[in-house]
Amino acid sequence: MQAFELDRPERLRAHLAQYCSVYEVRPDGQGGEHWQMVTPTDNREFRAEASTASFSAKSFFFAEREVLFRFEGGQFLSALPEVAPQVLFGVHACDLQAVAYQDRFFAHDPHYQARRQATLLVGVDCLESCAGGFCSTVHSGPQVRTGSADLILLPRQDAAAPWLLLVGSHAGEQAIEAMQLLPASADWEAERHANKLRVAQQQGDQADIVHGVALLNAGKVAQDTWERLGLQCLACSGCTSVCPTCSCFAPLDQPSDSGGMQRERVWDSCLYQGFQKETSGHNPGATAGSRVQRFWFHKFGDEINAPFEHYGCVGCGRCDRVCPGGIGVHGVMHRVANA
Repeated sequence: MQAFELDRPERLRAHLAQYCSVYEVRPDGQGGEHWQMVTPTDNREFRAEASTASFSAKSFFFAEREVLFRFEGGQFLSALPEVAPQVLFGVHACDLQAVAYQDRFFAHDPHYQARRQATLLVGVDCLESCAGGFCSTVHSGPQVRTGSADLILLPRQDAAAPWLLLVGSHAGEQAIEAMQLLPASADWEAERHANKLRVAQQQGDQADIVHGVALLNAGKVAQDTWERLGLQCLACSGCTSVCPTCSCFAPLDQPSDSGGMQRERVWDSCLYQGFQKETSGHNPGATAGSRVQRFWFHKFGDEINAPFEHYGCVGCGRCDRVCPGGIGVHGVMHRVANA
């Protein structure tokens, strides 16, 4: 992997914004943070926050609502999205791993792939653990995994060059070719490894999660434990909305503006009572407990996640922050591990 010295990440951002739409997580003025477009002349300081934003990069590729096709004049007409080159700047390692997970899930989906192929990912290593994060336990951070980003920003604490820029793909190499950056000294790999160990130590051994996942995969979690957890689920879909790997959707057929019909895809949630209900009336997810159980098997079940070569949970902790019933990942795994 090539590494270059970088005096300011804002310089890289301005360079990329000349050719693409650049998006970065910034305060929204209402106490939260959201992805916002950055202009080439925007010189606001880039801040590599330890905490992840409320929403991941999921919606940039898997749209919350979109038209899949239209039926007009007796013909099916494709409705592929019109896409322009874009850059997601400063994506955390856990969210990049989630994108890699979705890349496999939507590998043959033309709508997802059209947006994905038009996107350059600029990741950033974390030097500190975020509150509630456990990326080191599920191997999705704190450093950006090889192959999950085109460029990687590495903040430094005690060095002449305050930043390093690592090149993770051919597209990333082409994107910075005109910047004429100086190669970094050879000690950056050791520094990066030390950062990884420090964050892992901050996050601790996460004994409840490790033990809970082992019990789940061994089939040793009693059904009444899931049913008790289900009593705390309000079916608000908060966790599935903010989870960067959740990909449930529902088809919606309705009239188009031209008088034909169009099929849309809208985000859905496996925690809704009717999500799995069949035409016969049978509902495999009739109880809240069975739906909660299914959700967590999809996050930590070895058999389900084998094709993705990674758990469906990337350790971001968003579900803990958003769940009003207190059954985010830490709450659930604590109950499972100590039932």
